[in-house]
Amino acid sequence: MTRDERELAWRRHQSHEFHQPSPDLAAHVARYWVVRWDYDRPYRQLVVPYPNVHLTFHGDAAVVAGVSSGHVSKELDGTGRVFGVAFRPGAFRPFLGAPVQSLTDRTVPAGTLFDHLPAHADVERVEAALRRNLPAPDPRAAEAVEIVERIARDPSMTRVDVLAREVGGSVRQLQRLFAEHVGVGPKWVIRRYRLREVTERMEAGGRIDWAALAADLGYADQPHFVRDFTAMVGETPTRYAERYGDALATGRR
Repeated sequence: MTRDERELAWRRHQSHEFHQPSPDLAAHVARYWVVRWDYDRPYRQLVVPYPNVHLTFHGDAAVVAGVSSGHVSKELDGTGRVFGVAFRPGAFRPFLGAPVQSLTDRTVPAGTLFDHLPAHADVERVEAALRRNLPAPDPRAAEAVEIVERIARDPSMTRVDVLAREVGGSVRQLQRLFAEHVGVGPKWVIRRYRLREVTERMEAGGRIDWAALAADLGYADQPHFVRDFTAMVGETPTRYAERYGDALATGRR
């Protein structure tokens, strides 16, 4: 996809807010987010996935979006506002009442899963609605949440078999747990969080040795890393690094 020149200047067209959940909802919700935009012509926003299920409110529509297995693009035009709830990875199964994998790469009307949703979404109203829809505690969901958090915080974690040993199960058991509660497999989640290392290397500045980086992230070779990165992010690592550097330079002016 050809990049829009406005992407480097997105702060002129968009504003982003993030809010933490109240303590009684923190076991389920990672954060609330609000995006506002103002464009004089249509703009395609590329969205890079994480293993969160989202409840979003845009105009009169409220939808639940499952985990996206790859990057997606959203068209923004004119002025608009979206309020979103990012559920903790692994925590949505009790709300859904079905395997979270059944939502992967799909959206469903939020009214099919939640009652008493507000007409206008803000943190207070949405939290009140979530409290009215809280499911019973699910130990397996809590286990899935903890395992995803373990992956996220341990940059040395690059292999599913090692993760399975650490959590005291088999690879197959881990795959079943993730299909049921996360929506994507443990290998996908590991690679998504390890690809975050690329951004951190970019933020540090300087030249990036892509072959060494691929090895550090647990890839057998650089082409495999490039394929994974492109599928997830929407462009090659070198192009992303070039554009990211331009964006950082623009932001410092």
